[in-house]
Amino acid sequence: MHRILVGTRKGTFAVEKTSGSFKPKLLGHSGVGVNFVVRDPHTGTLWAALGHGHWGAKLSRSKDNGATWEDAFQIKYPEGARYLAPPDPSENADPDAPQQKFTFRAATLLKLWAISFGKDGKIYVGTIPGGLFVSSDGGESFELNLPLWNHESRGGDLFNGDGNGMTHWFGTPASEGEFAPGIHSIVTHPTDPQRLMVAISTAGVLETTDGGKSWRSRNKGLLMDYLPDPSAEWGHDPHYVELCESQPDHVWMQNHCGVFYSADGAETWKKVSAPDQGVHFGFPVAVDENDGRTAWVVPGKSDQHRTTIEGSLFVARTQDGGESWEQLRAGLPQEHAYDVVYRHALSSVGDCLAFGSTTGNLYVSEDRGETWACAANNLPPIYSVRWG
Repeated sequence: MHRILVGTRKGTFAVEKTSGSFKPKLLGHSGVGVNFVVRDPHTGTLWAALGHGHWGAKLSRSKDNGATWEDAFQIKYPEGARYLAPPDPSENADPDAPQQKFTFRAATLLKLWAISFGKDGKIYVGTIPGGLFVSSDGGESFELNLPLWNHESRGGDLFNGDGNGMTHWFGTPASEGEFAPGIHSIVTHPTDPQRLMVAISTAGVLETTDGGKSWRSRNKGLLMDYLPDPSAEWGHDPHYVELCESQPDHVWMQNHCGVFYSADGAETWKKVSAPDQGVHFGFPVAVDENDGRTAWVVPGKSDQHRTTIEGSLFVARTQDGGESWEQLRAGLPQEHAYDVVYRHALSSVGDCLAFGSTTGNLYVSEDRGETWACAANNLPPIYSVRWG
């Protein structure tokens, strides 16, 4: 049983099994929002993406397994970085009101949302408002990936002019303050360091095959029920994307509009929701590291009702690429349970899975989800769960 790293609204925790029982321990950042915490598999360094209520977004790291933490290089947008912002949806609640046009906004760091590590040792950080930052020196410095930032889908190069005047990158309410797009999924390829996918709320999935020099959309087959053209190239709202480590052509997505699966490296997607079994809306997805057709999701009721289905908690598993699903309930509360599981709060390694909820509960399975145990409760609301 590996250690579980847990990022919460009020600190970083570690949960380990000792003498047959799980023990949570505060590792650091007491009282501070921790959006994401993860271990670098190459160096063993722990990285945490913090959201200070007063100091804003900051990177923190520990080189001694969480015994002490230090401020890391602080990510910031370069001078002159700006983006086209669509109208805030709340401002156009009245369909008869005049529609606002895109406006230019100076880019400032609103949120550090995800951290990932490349096969070549690079460190990637996804942010709101939609910038991907990359370090090639172990986190001593980070630079904004300009080809993605300047992509034509979000207006083109706005450093040297006003671009093409159109953006397909819309906002997410996942940050306090302004409504802006965010990168929440950074999918590194297990064997090819030149390949990388990112998922943006709200825009879709983009991939580079040349180390970030160029990017193309990976949205064919995705459907969105909230736009006039459900199969349009842009405008999709992926909630989380993950691939199979040993079979990387198998990619899974939990989307605002359902569960999607790809068997061809995200060239095309297939919707594999099963609403009659409660498998449709949700945030996280975990993929078996050896079998790309096996995945787990923790369903929610709907975007309008972000809670469990009928007050009972279950994990859904497919072992055939979404052709069929089974509900795994043993050990999970089946009444008066209202756990909401965020996009980074479900993780798997080998036969073990763990997920945490906004009600401060952490559940663990050591048999591929067949049975579950509550490893910790009364924690602060949980934002991320990672094995490390």
